[in-house]
Amino acid sequence: MKLLVGRKLNMTQLYAENGNVVPVTGIRVGAGVAVQLKSRERDGYAAVQLGWSEGAKRTKKPMSGHVKGLVARPVLREVRMDDASRFAVGQTFDLSSFSVGEKVAVAGISKGRGFQGVVKRHHFSGSPKTHGHKHDLRAPGSIGSTDAQRVFPGKRMAGRMGAERVTVTNLEIAAIDAAGGLIFVRGAIPGPRNGLVEISAPGDMKALDAKVLPKEAEPVKALAEEKIPEGAS
Repeated sequence: MKLLVGRKLNMTQLYAENGNVVPVTGIRVGAGVAVQLKSRERDGYAAVQLGWSEGAKRTKKPMSGHVKGLVARPVLREVRMDDASRFAVGQTFDLSSFSVGEKVAVAGISKGRGFQGVVKRHHFSGSPKTHGHKHDLRAPGSIGSTDAQRVFPGKRMAGRMGAERVTVTNLEIAAIDAAGGLIFVRGAIPGPRNGLVEISAPGDMKALDAKVLPKEAEPVKALAEEKIPEGAS
C-alpha cells in the first residue's frame, strides 16, 4: 500500500481534456521519511513506519529519540507489507509514488458539529407541522418498548456529532504538482481547511532518488500558485 500525509487546503476547479470543469481539493503533501522498519520475527508483522513534519510544534523527548532527528515535528503512520527489508531507515518518499488518474482513498477527521438533535444528526423527519404539535416538531419521539427498562446500545438519539475519522474512497487524482508538493483530488474530502489527511492507494512506495520532477507537474504549478493561497498551509 502507498501512503502519504498532508494538509487539506481548499477546493478549486480544473479543466478536463474535454473542456468540462472539474471540482478538486488541493492537498499540500510533504516528503515522508522512513523512521523504523518492522519485521515478522521481531514485531509479528512487516511494516515501514513513515514520518512527516506535520505534527505539533513541541515534540516530546521520547518521540524525538524514536525518530532520531529524521523528522522535526513527527506525525507517524505505518504501511504494512509482505517484506520491508527492501527499505532502509532514512529513505524519503514523496508524490512520485502516485500518478494522475489513479484512484485513491482519503481519510481525515470530519468537522465537529457539537451536540446536535436527531433531525440534524440522524436525518429524522420530525413530527407533523399540524394542529397538536406545538413544541415537539424536532423531538425524537418514542424510543421503543418500556419492558427492557433501559436504552439499547446504538439507539439513534441526540448527542455529539462529527469529529470522527471518515474515509472517502474511489477518488481520482486530477493533477499533481511535485515541485510545490501539491496533489489535487477530484471531489471533496473530509475535514476542515488545514486539517490532517491521509492519502492511500494500492501499490508499492517508491523511494526518492534524484530530484527529478515529473513533466505533468509543470503546467499545474502556475494554476496552484494562483488558486491556492500561500498562507493556507
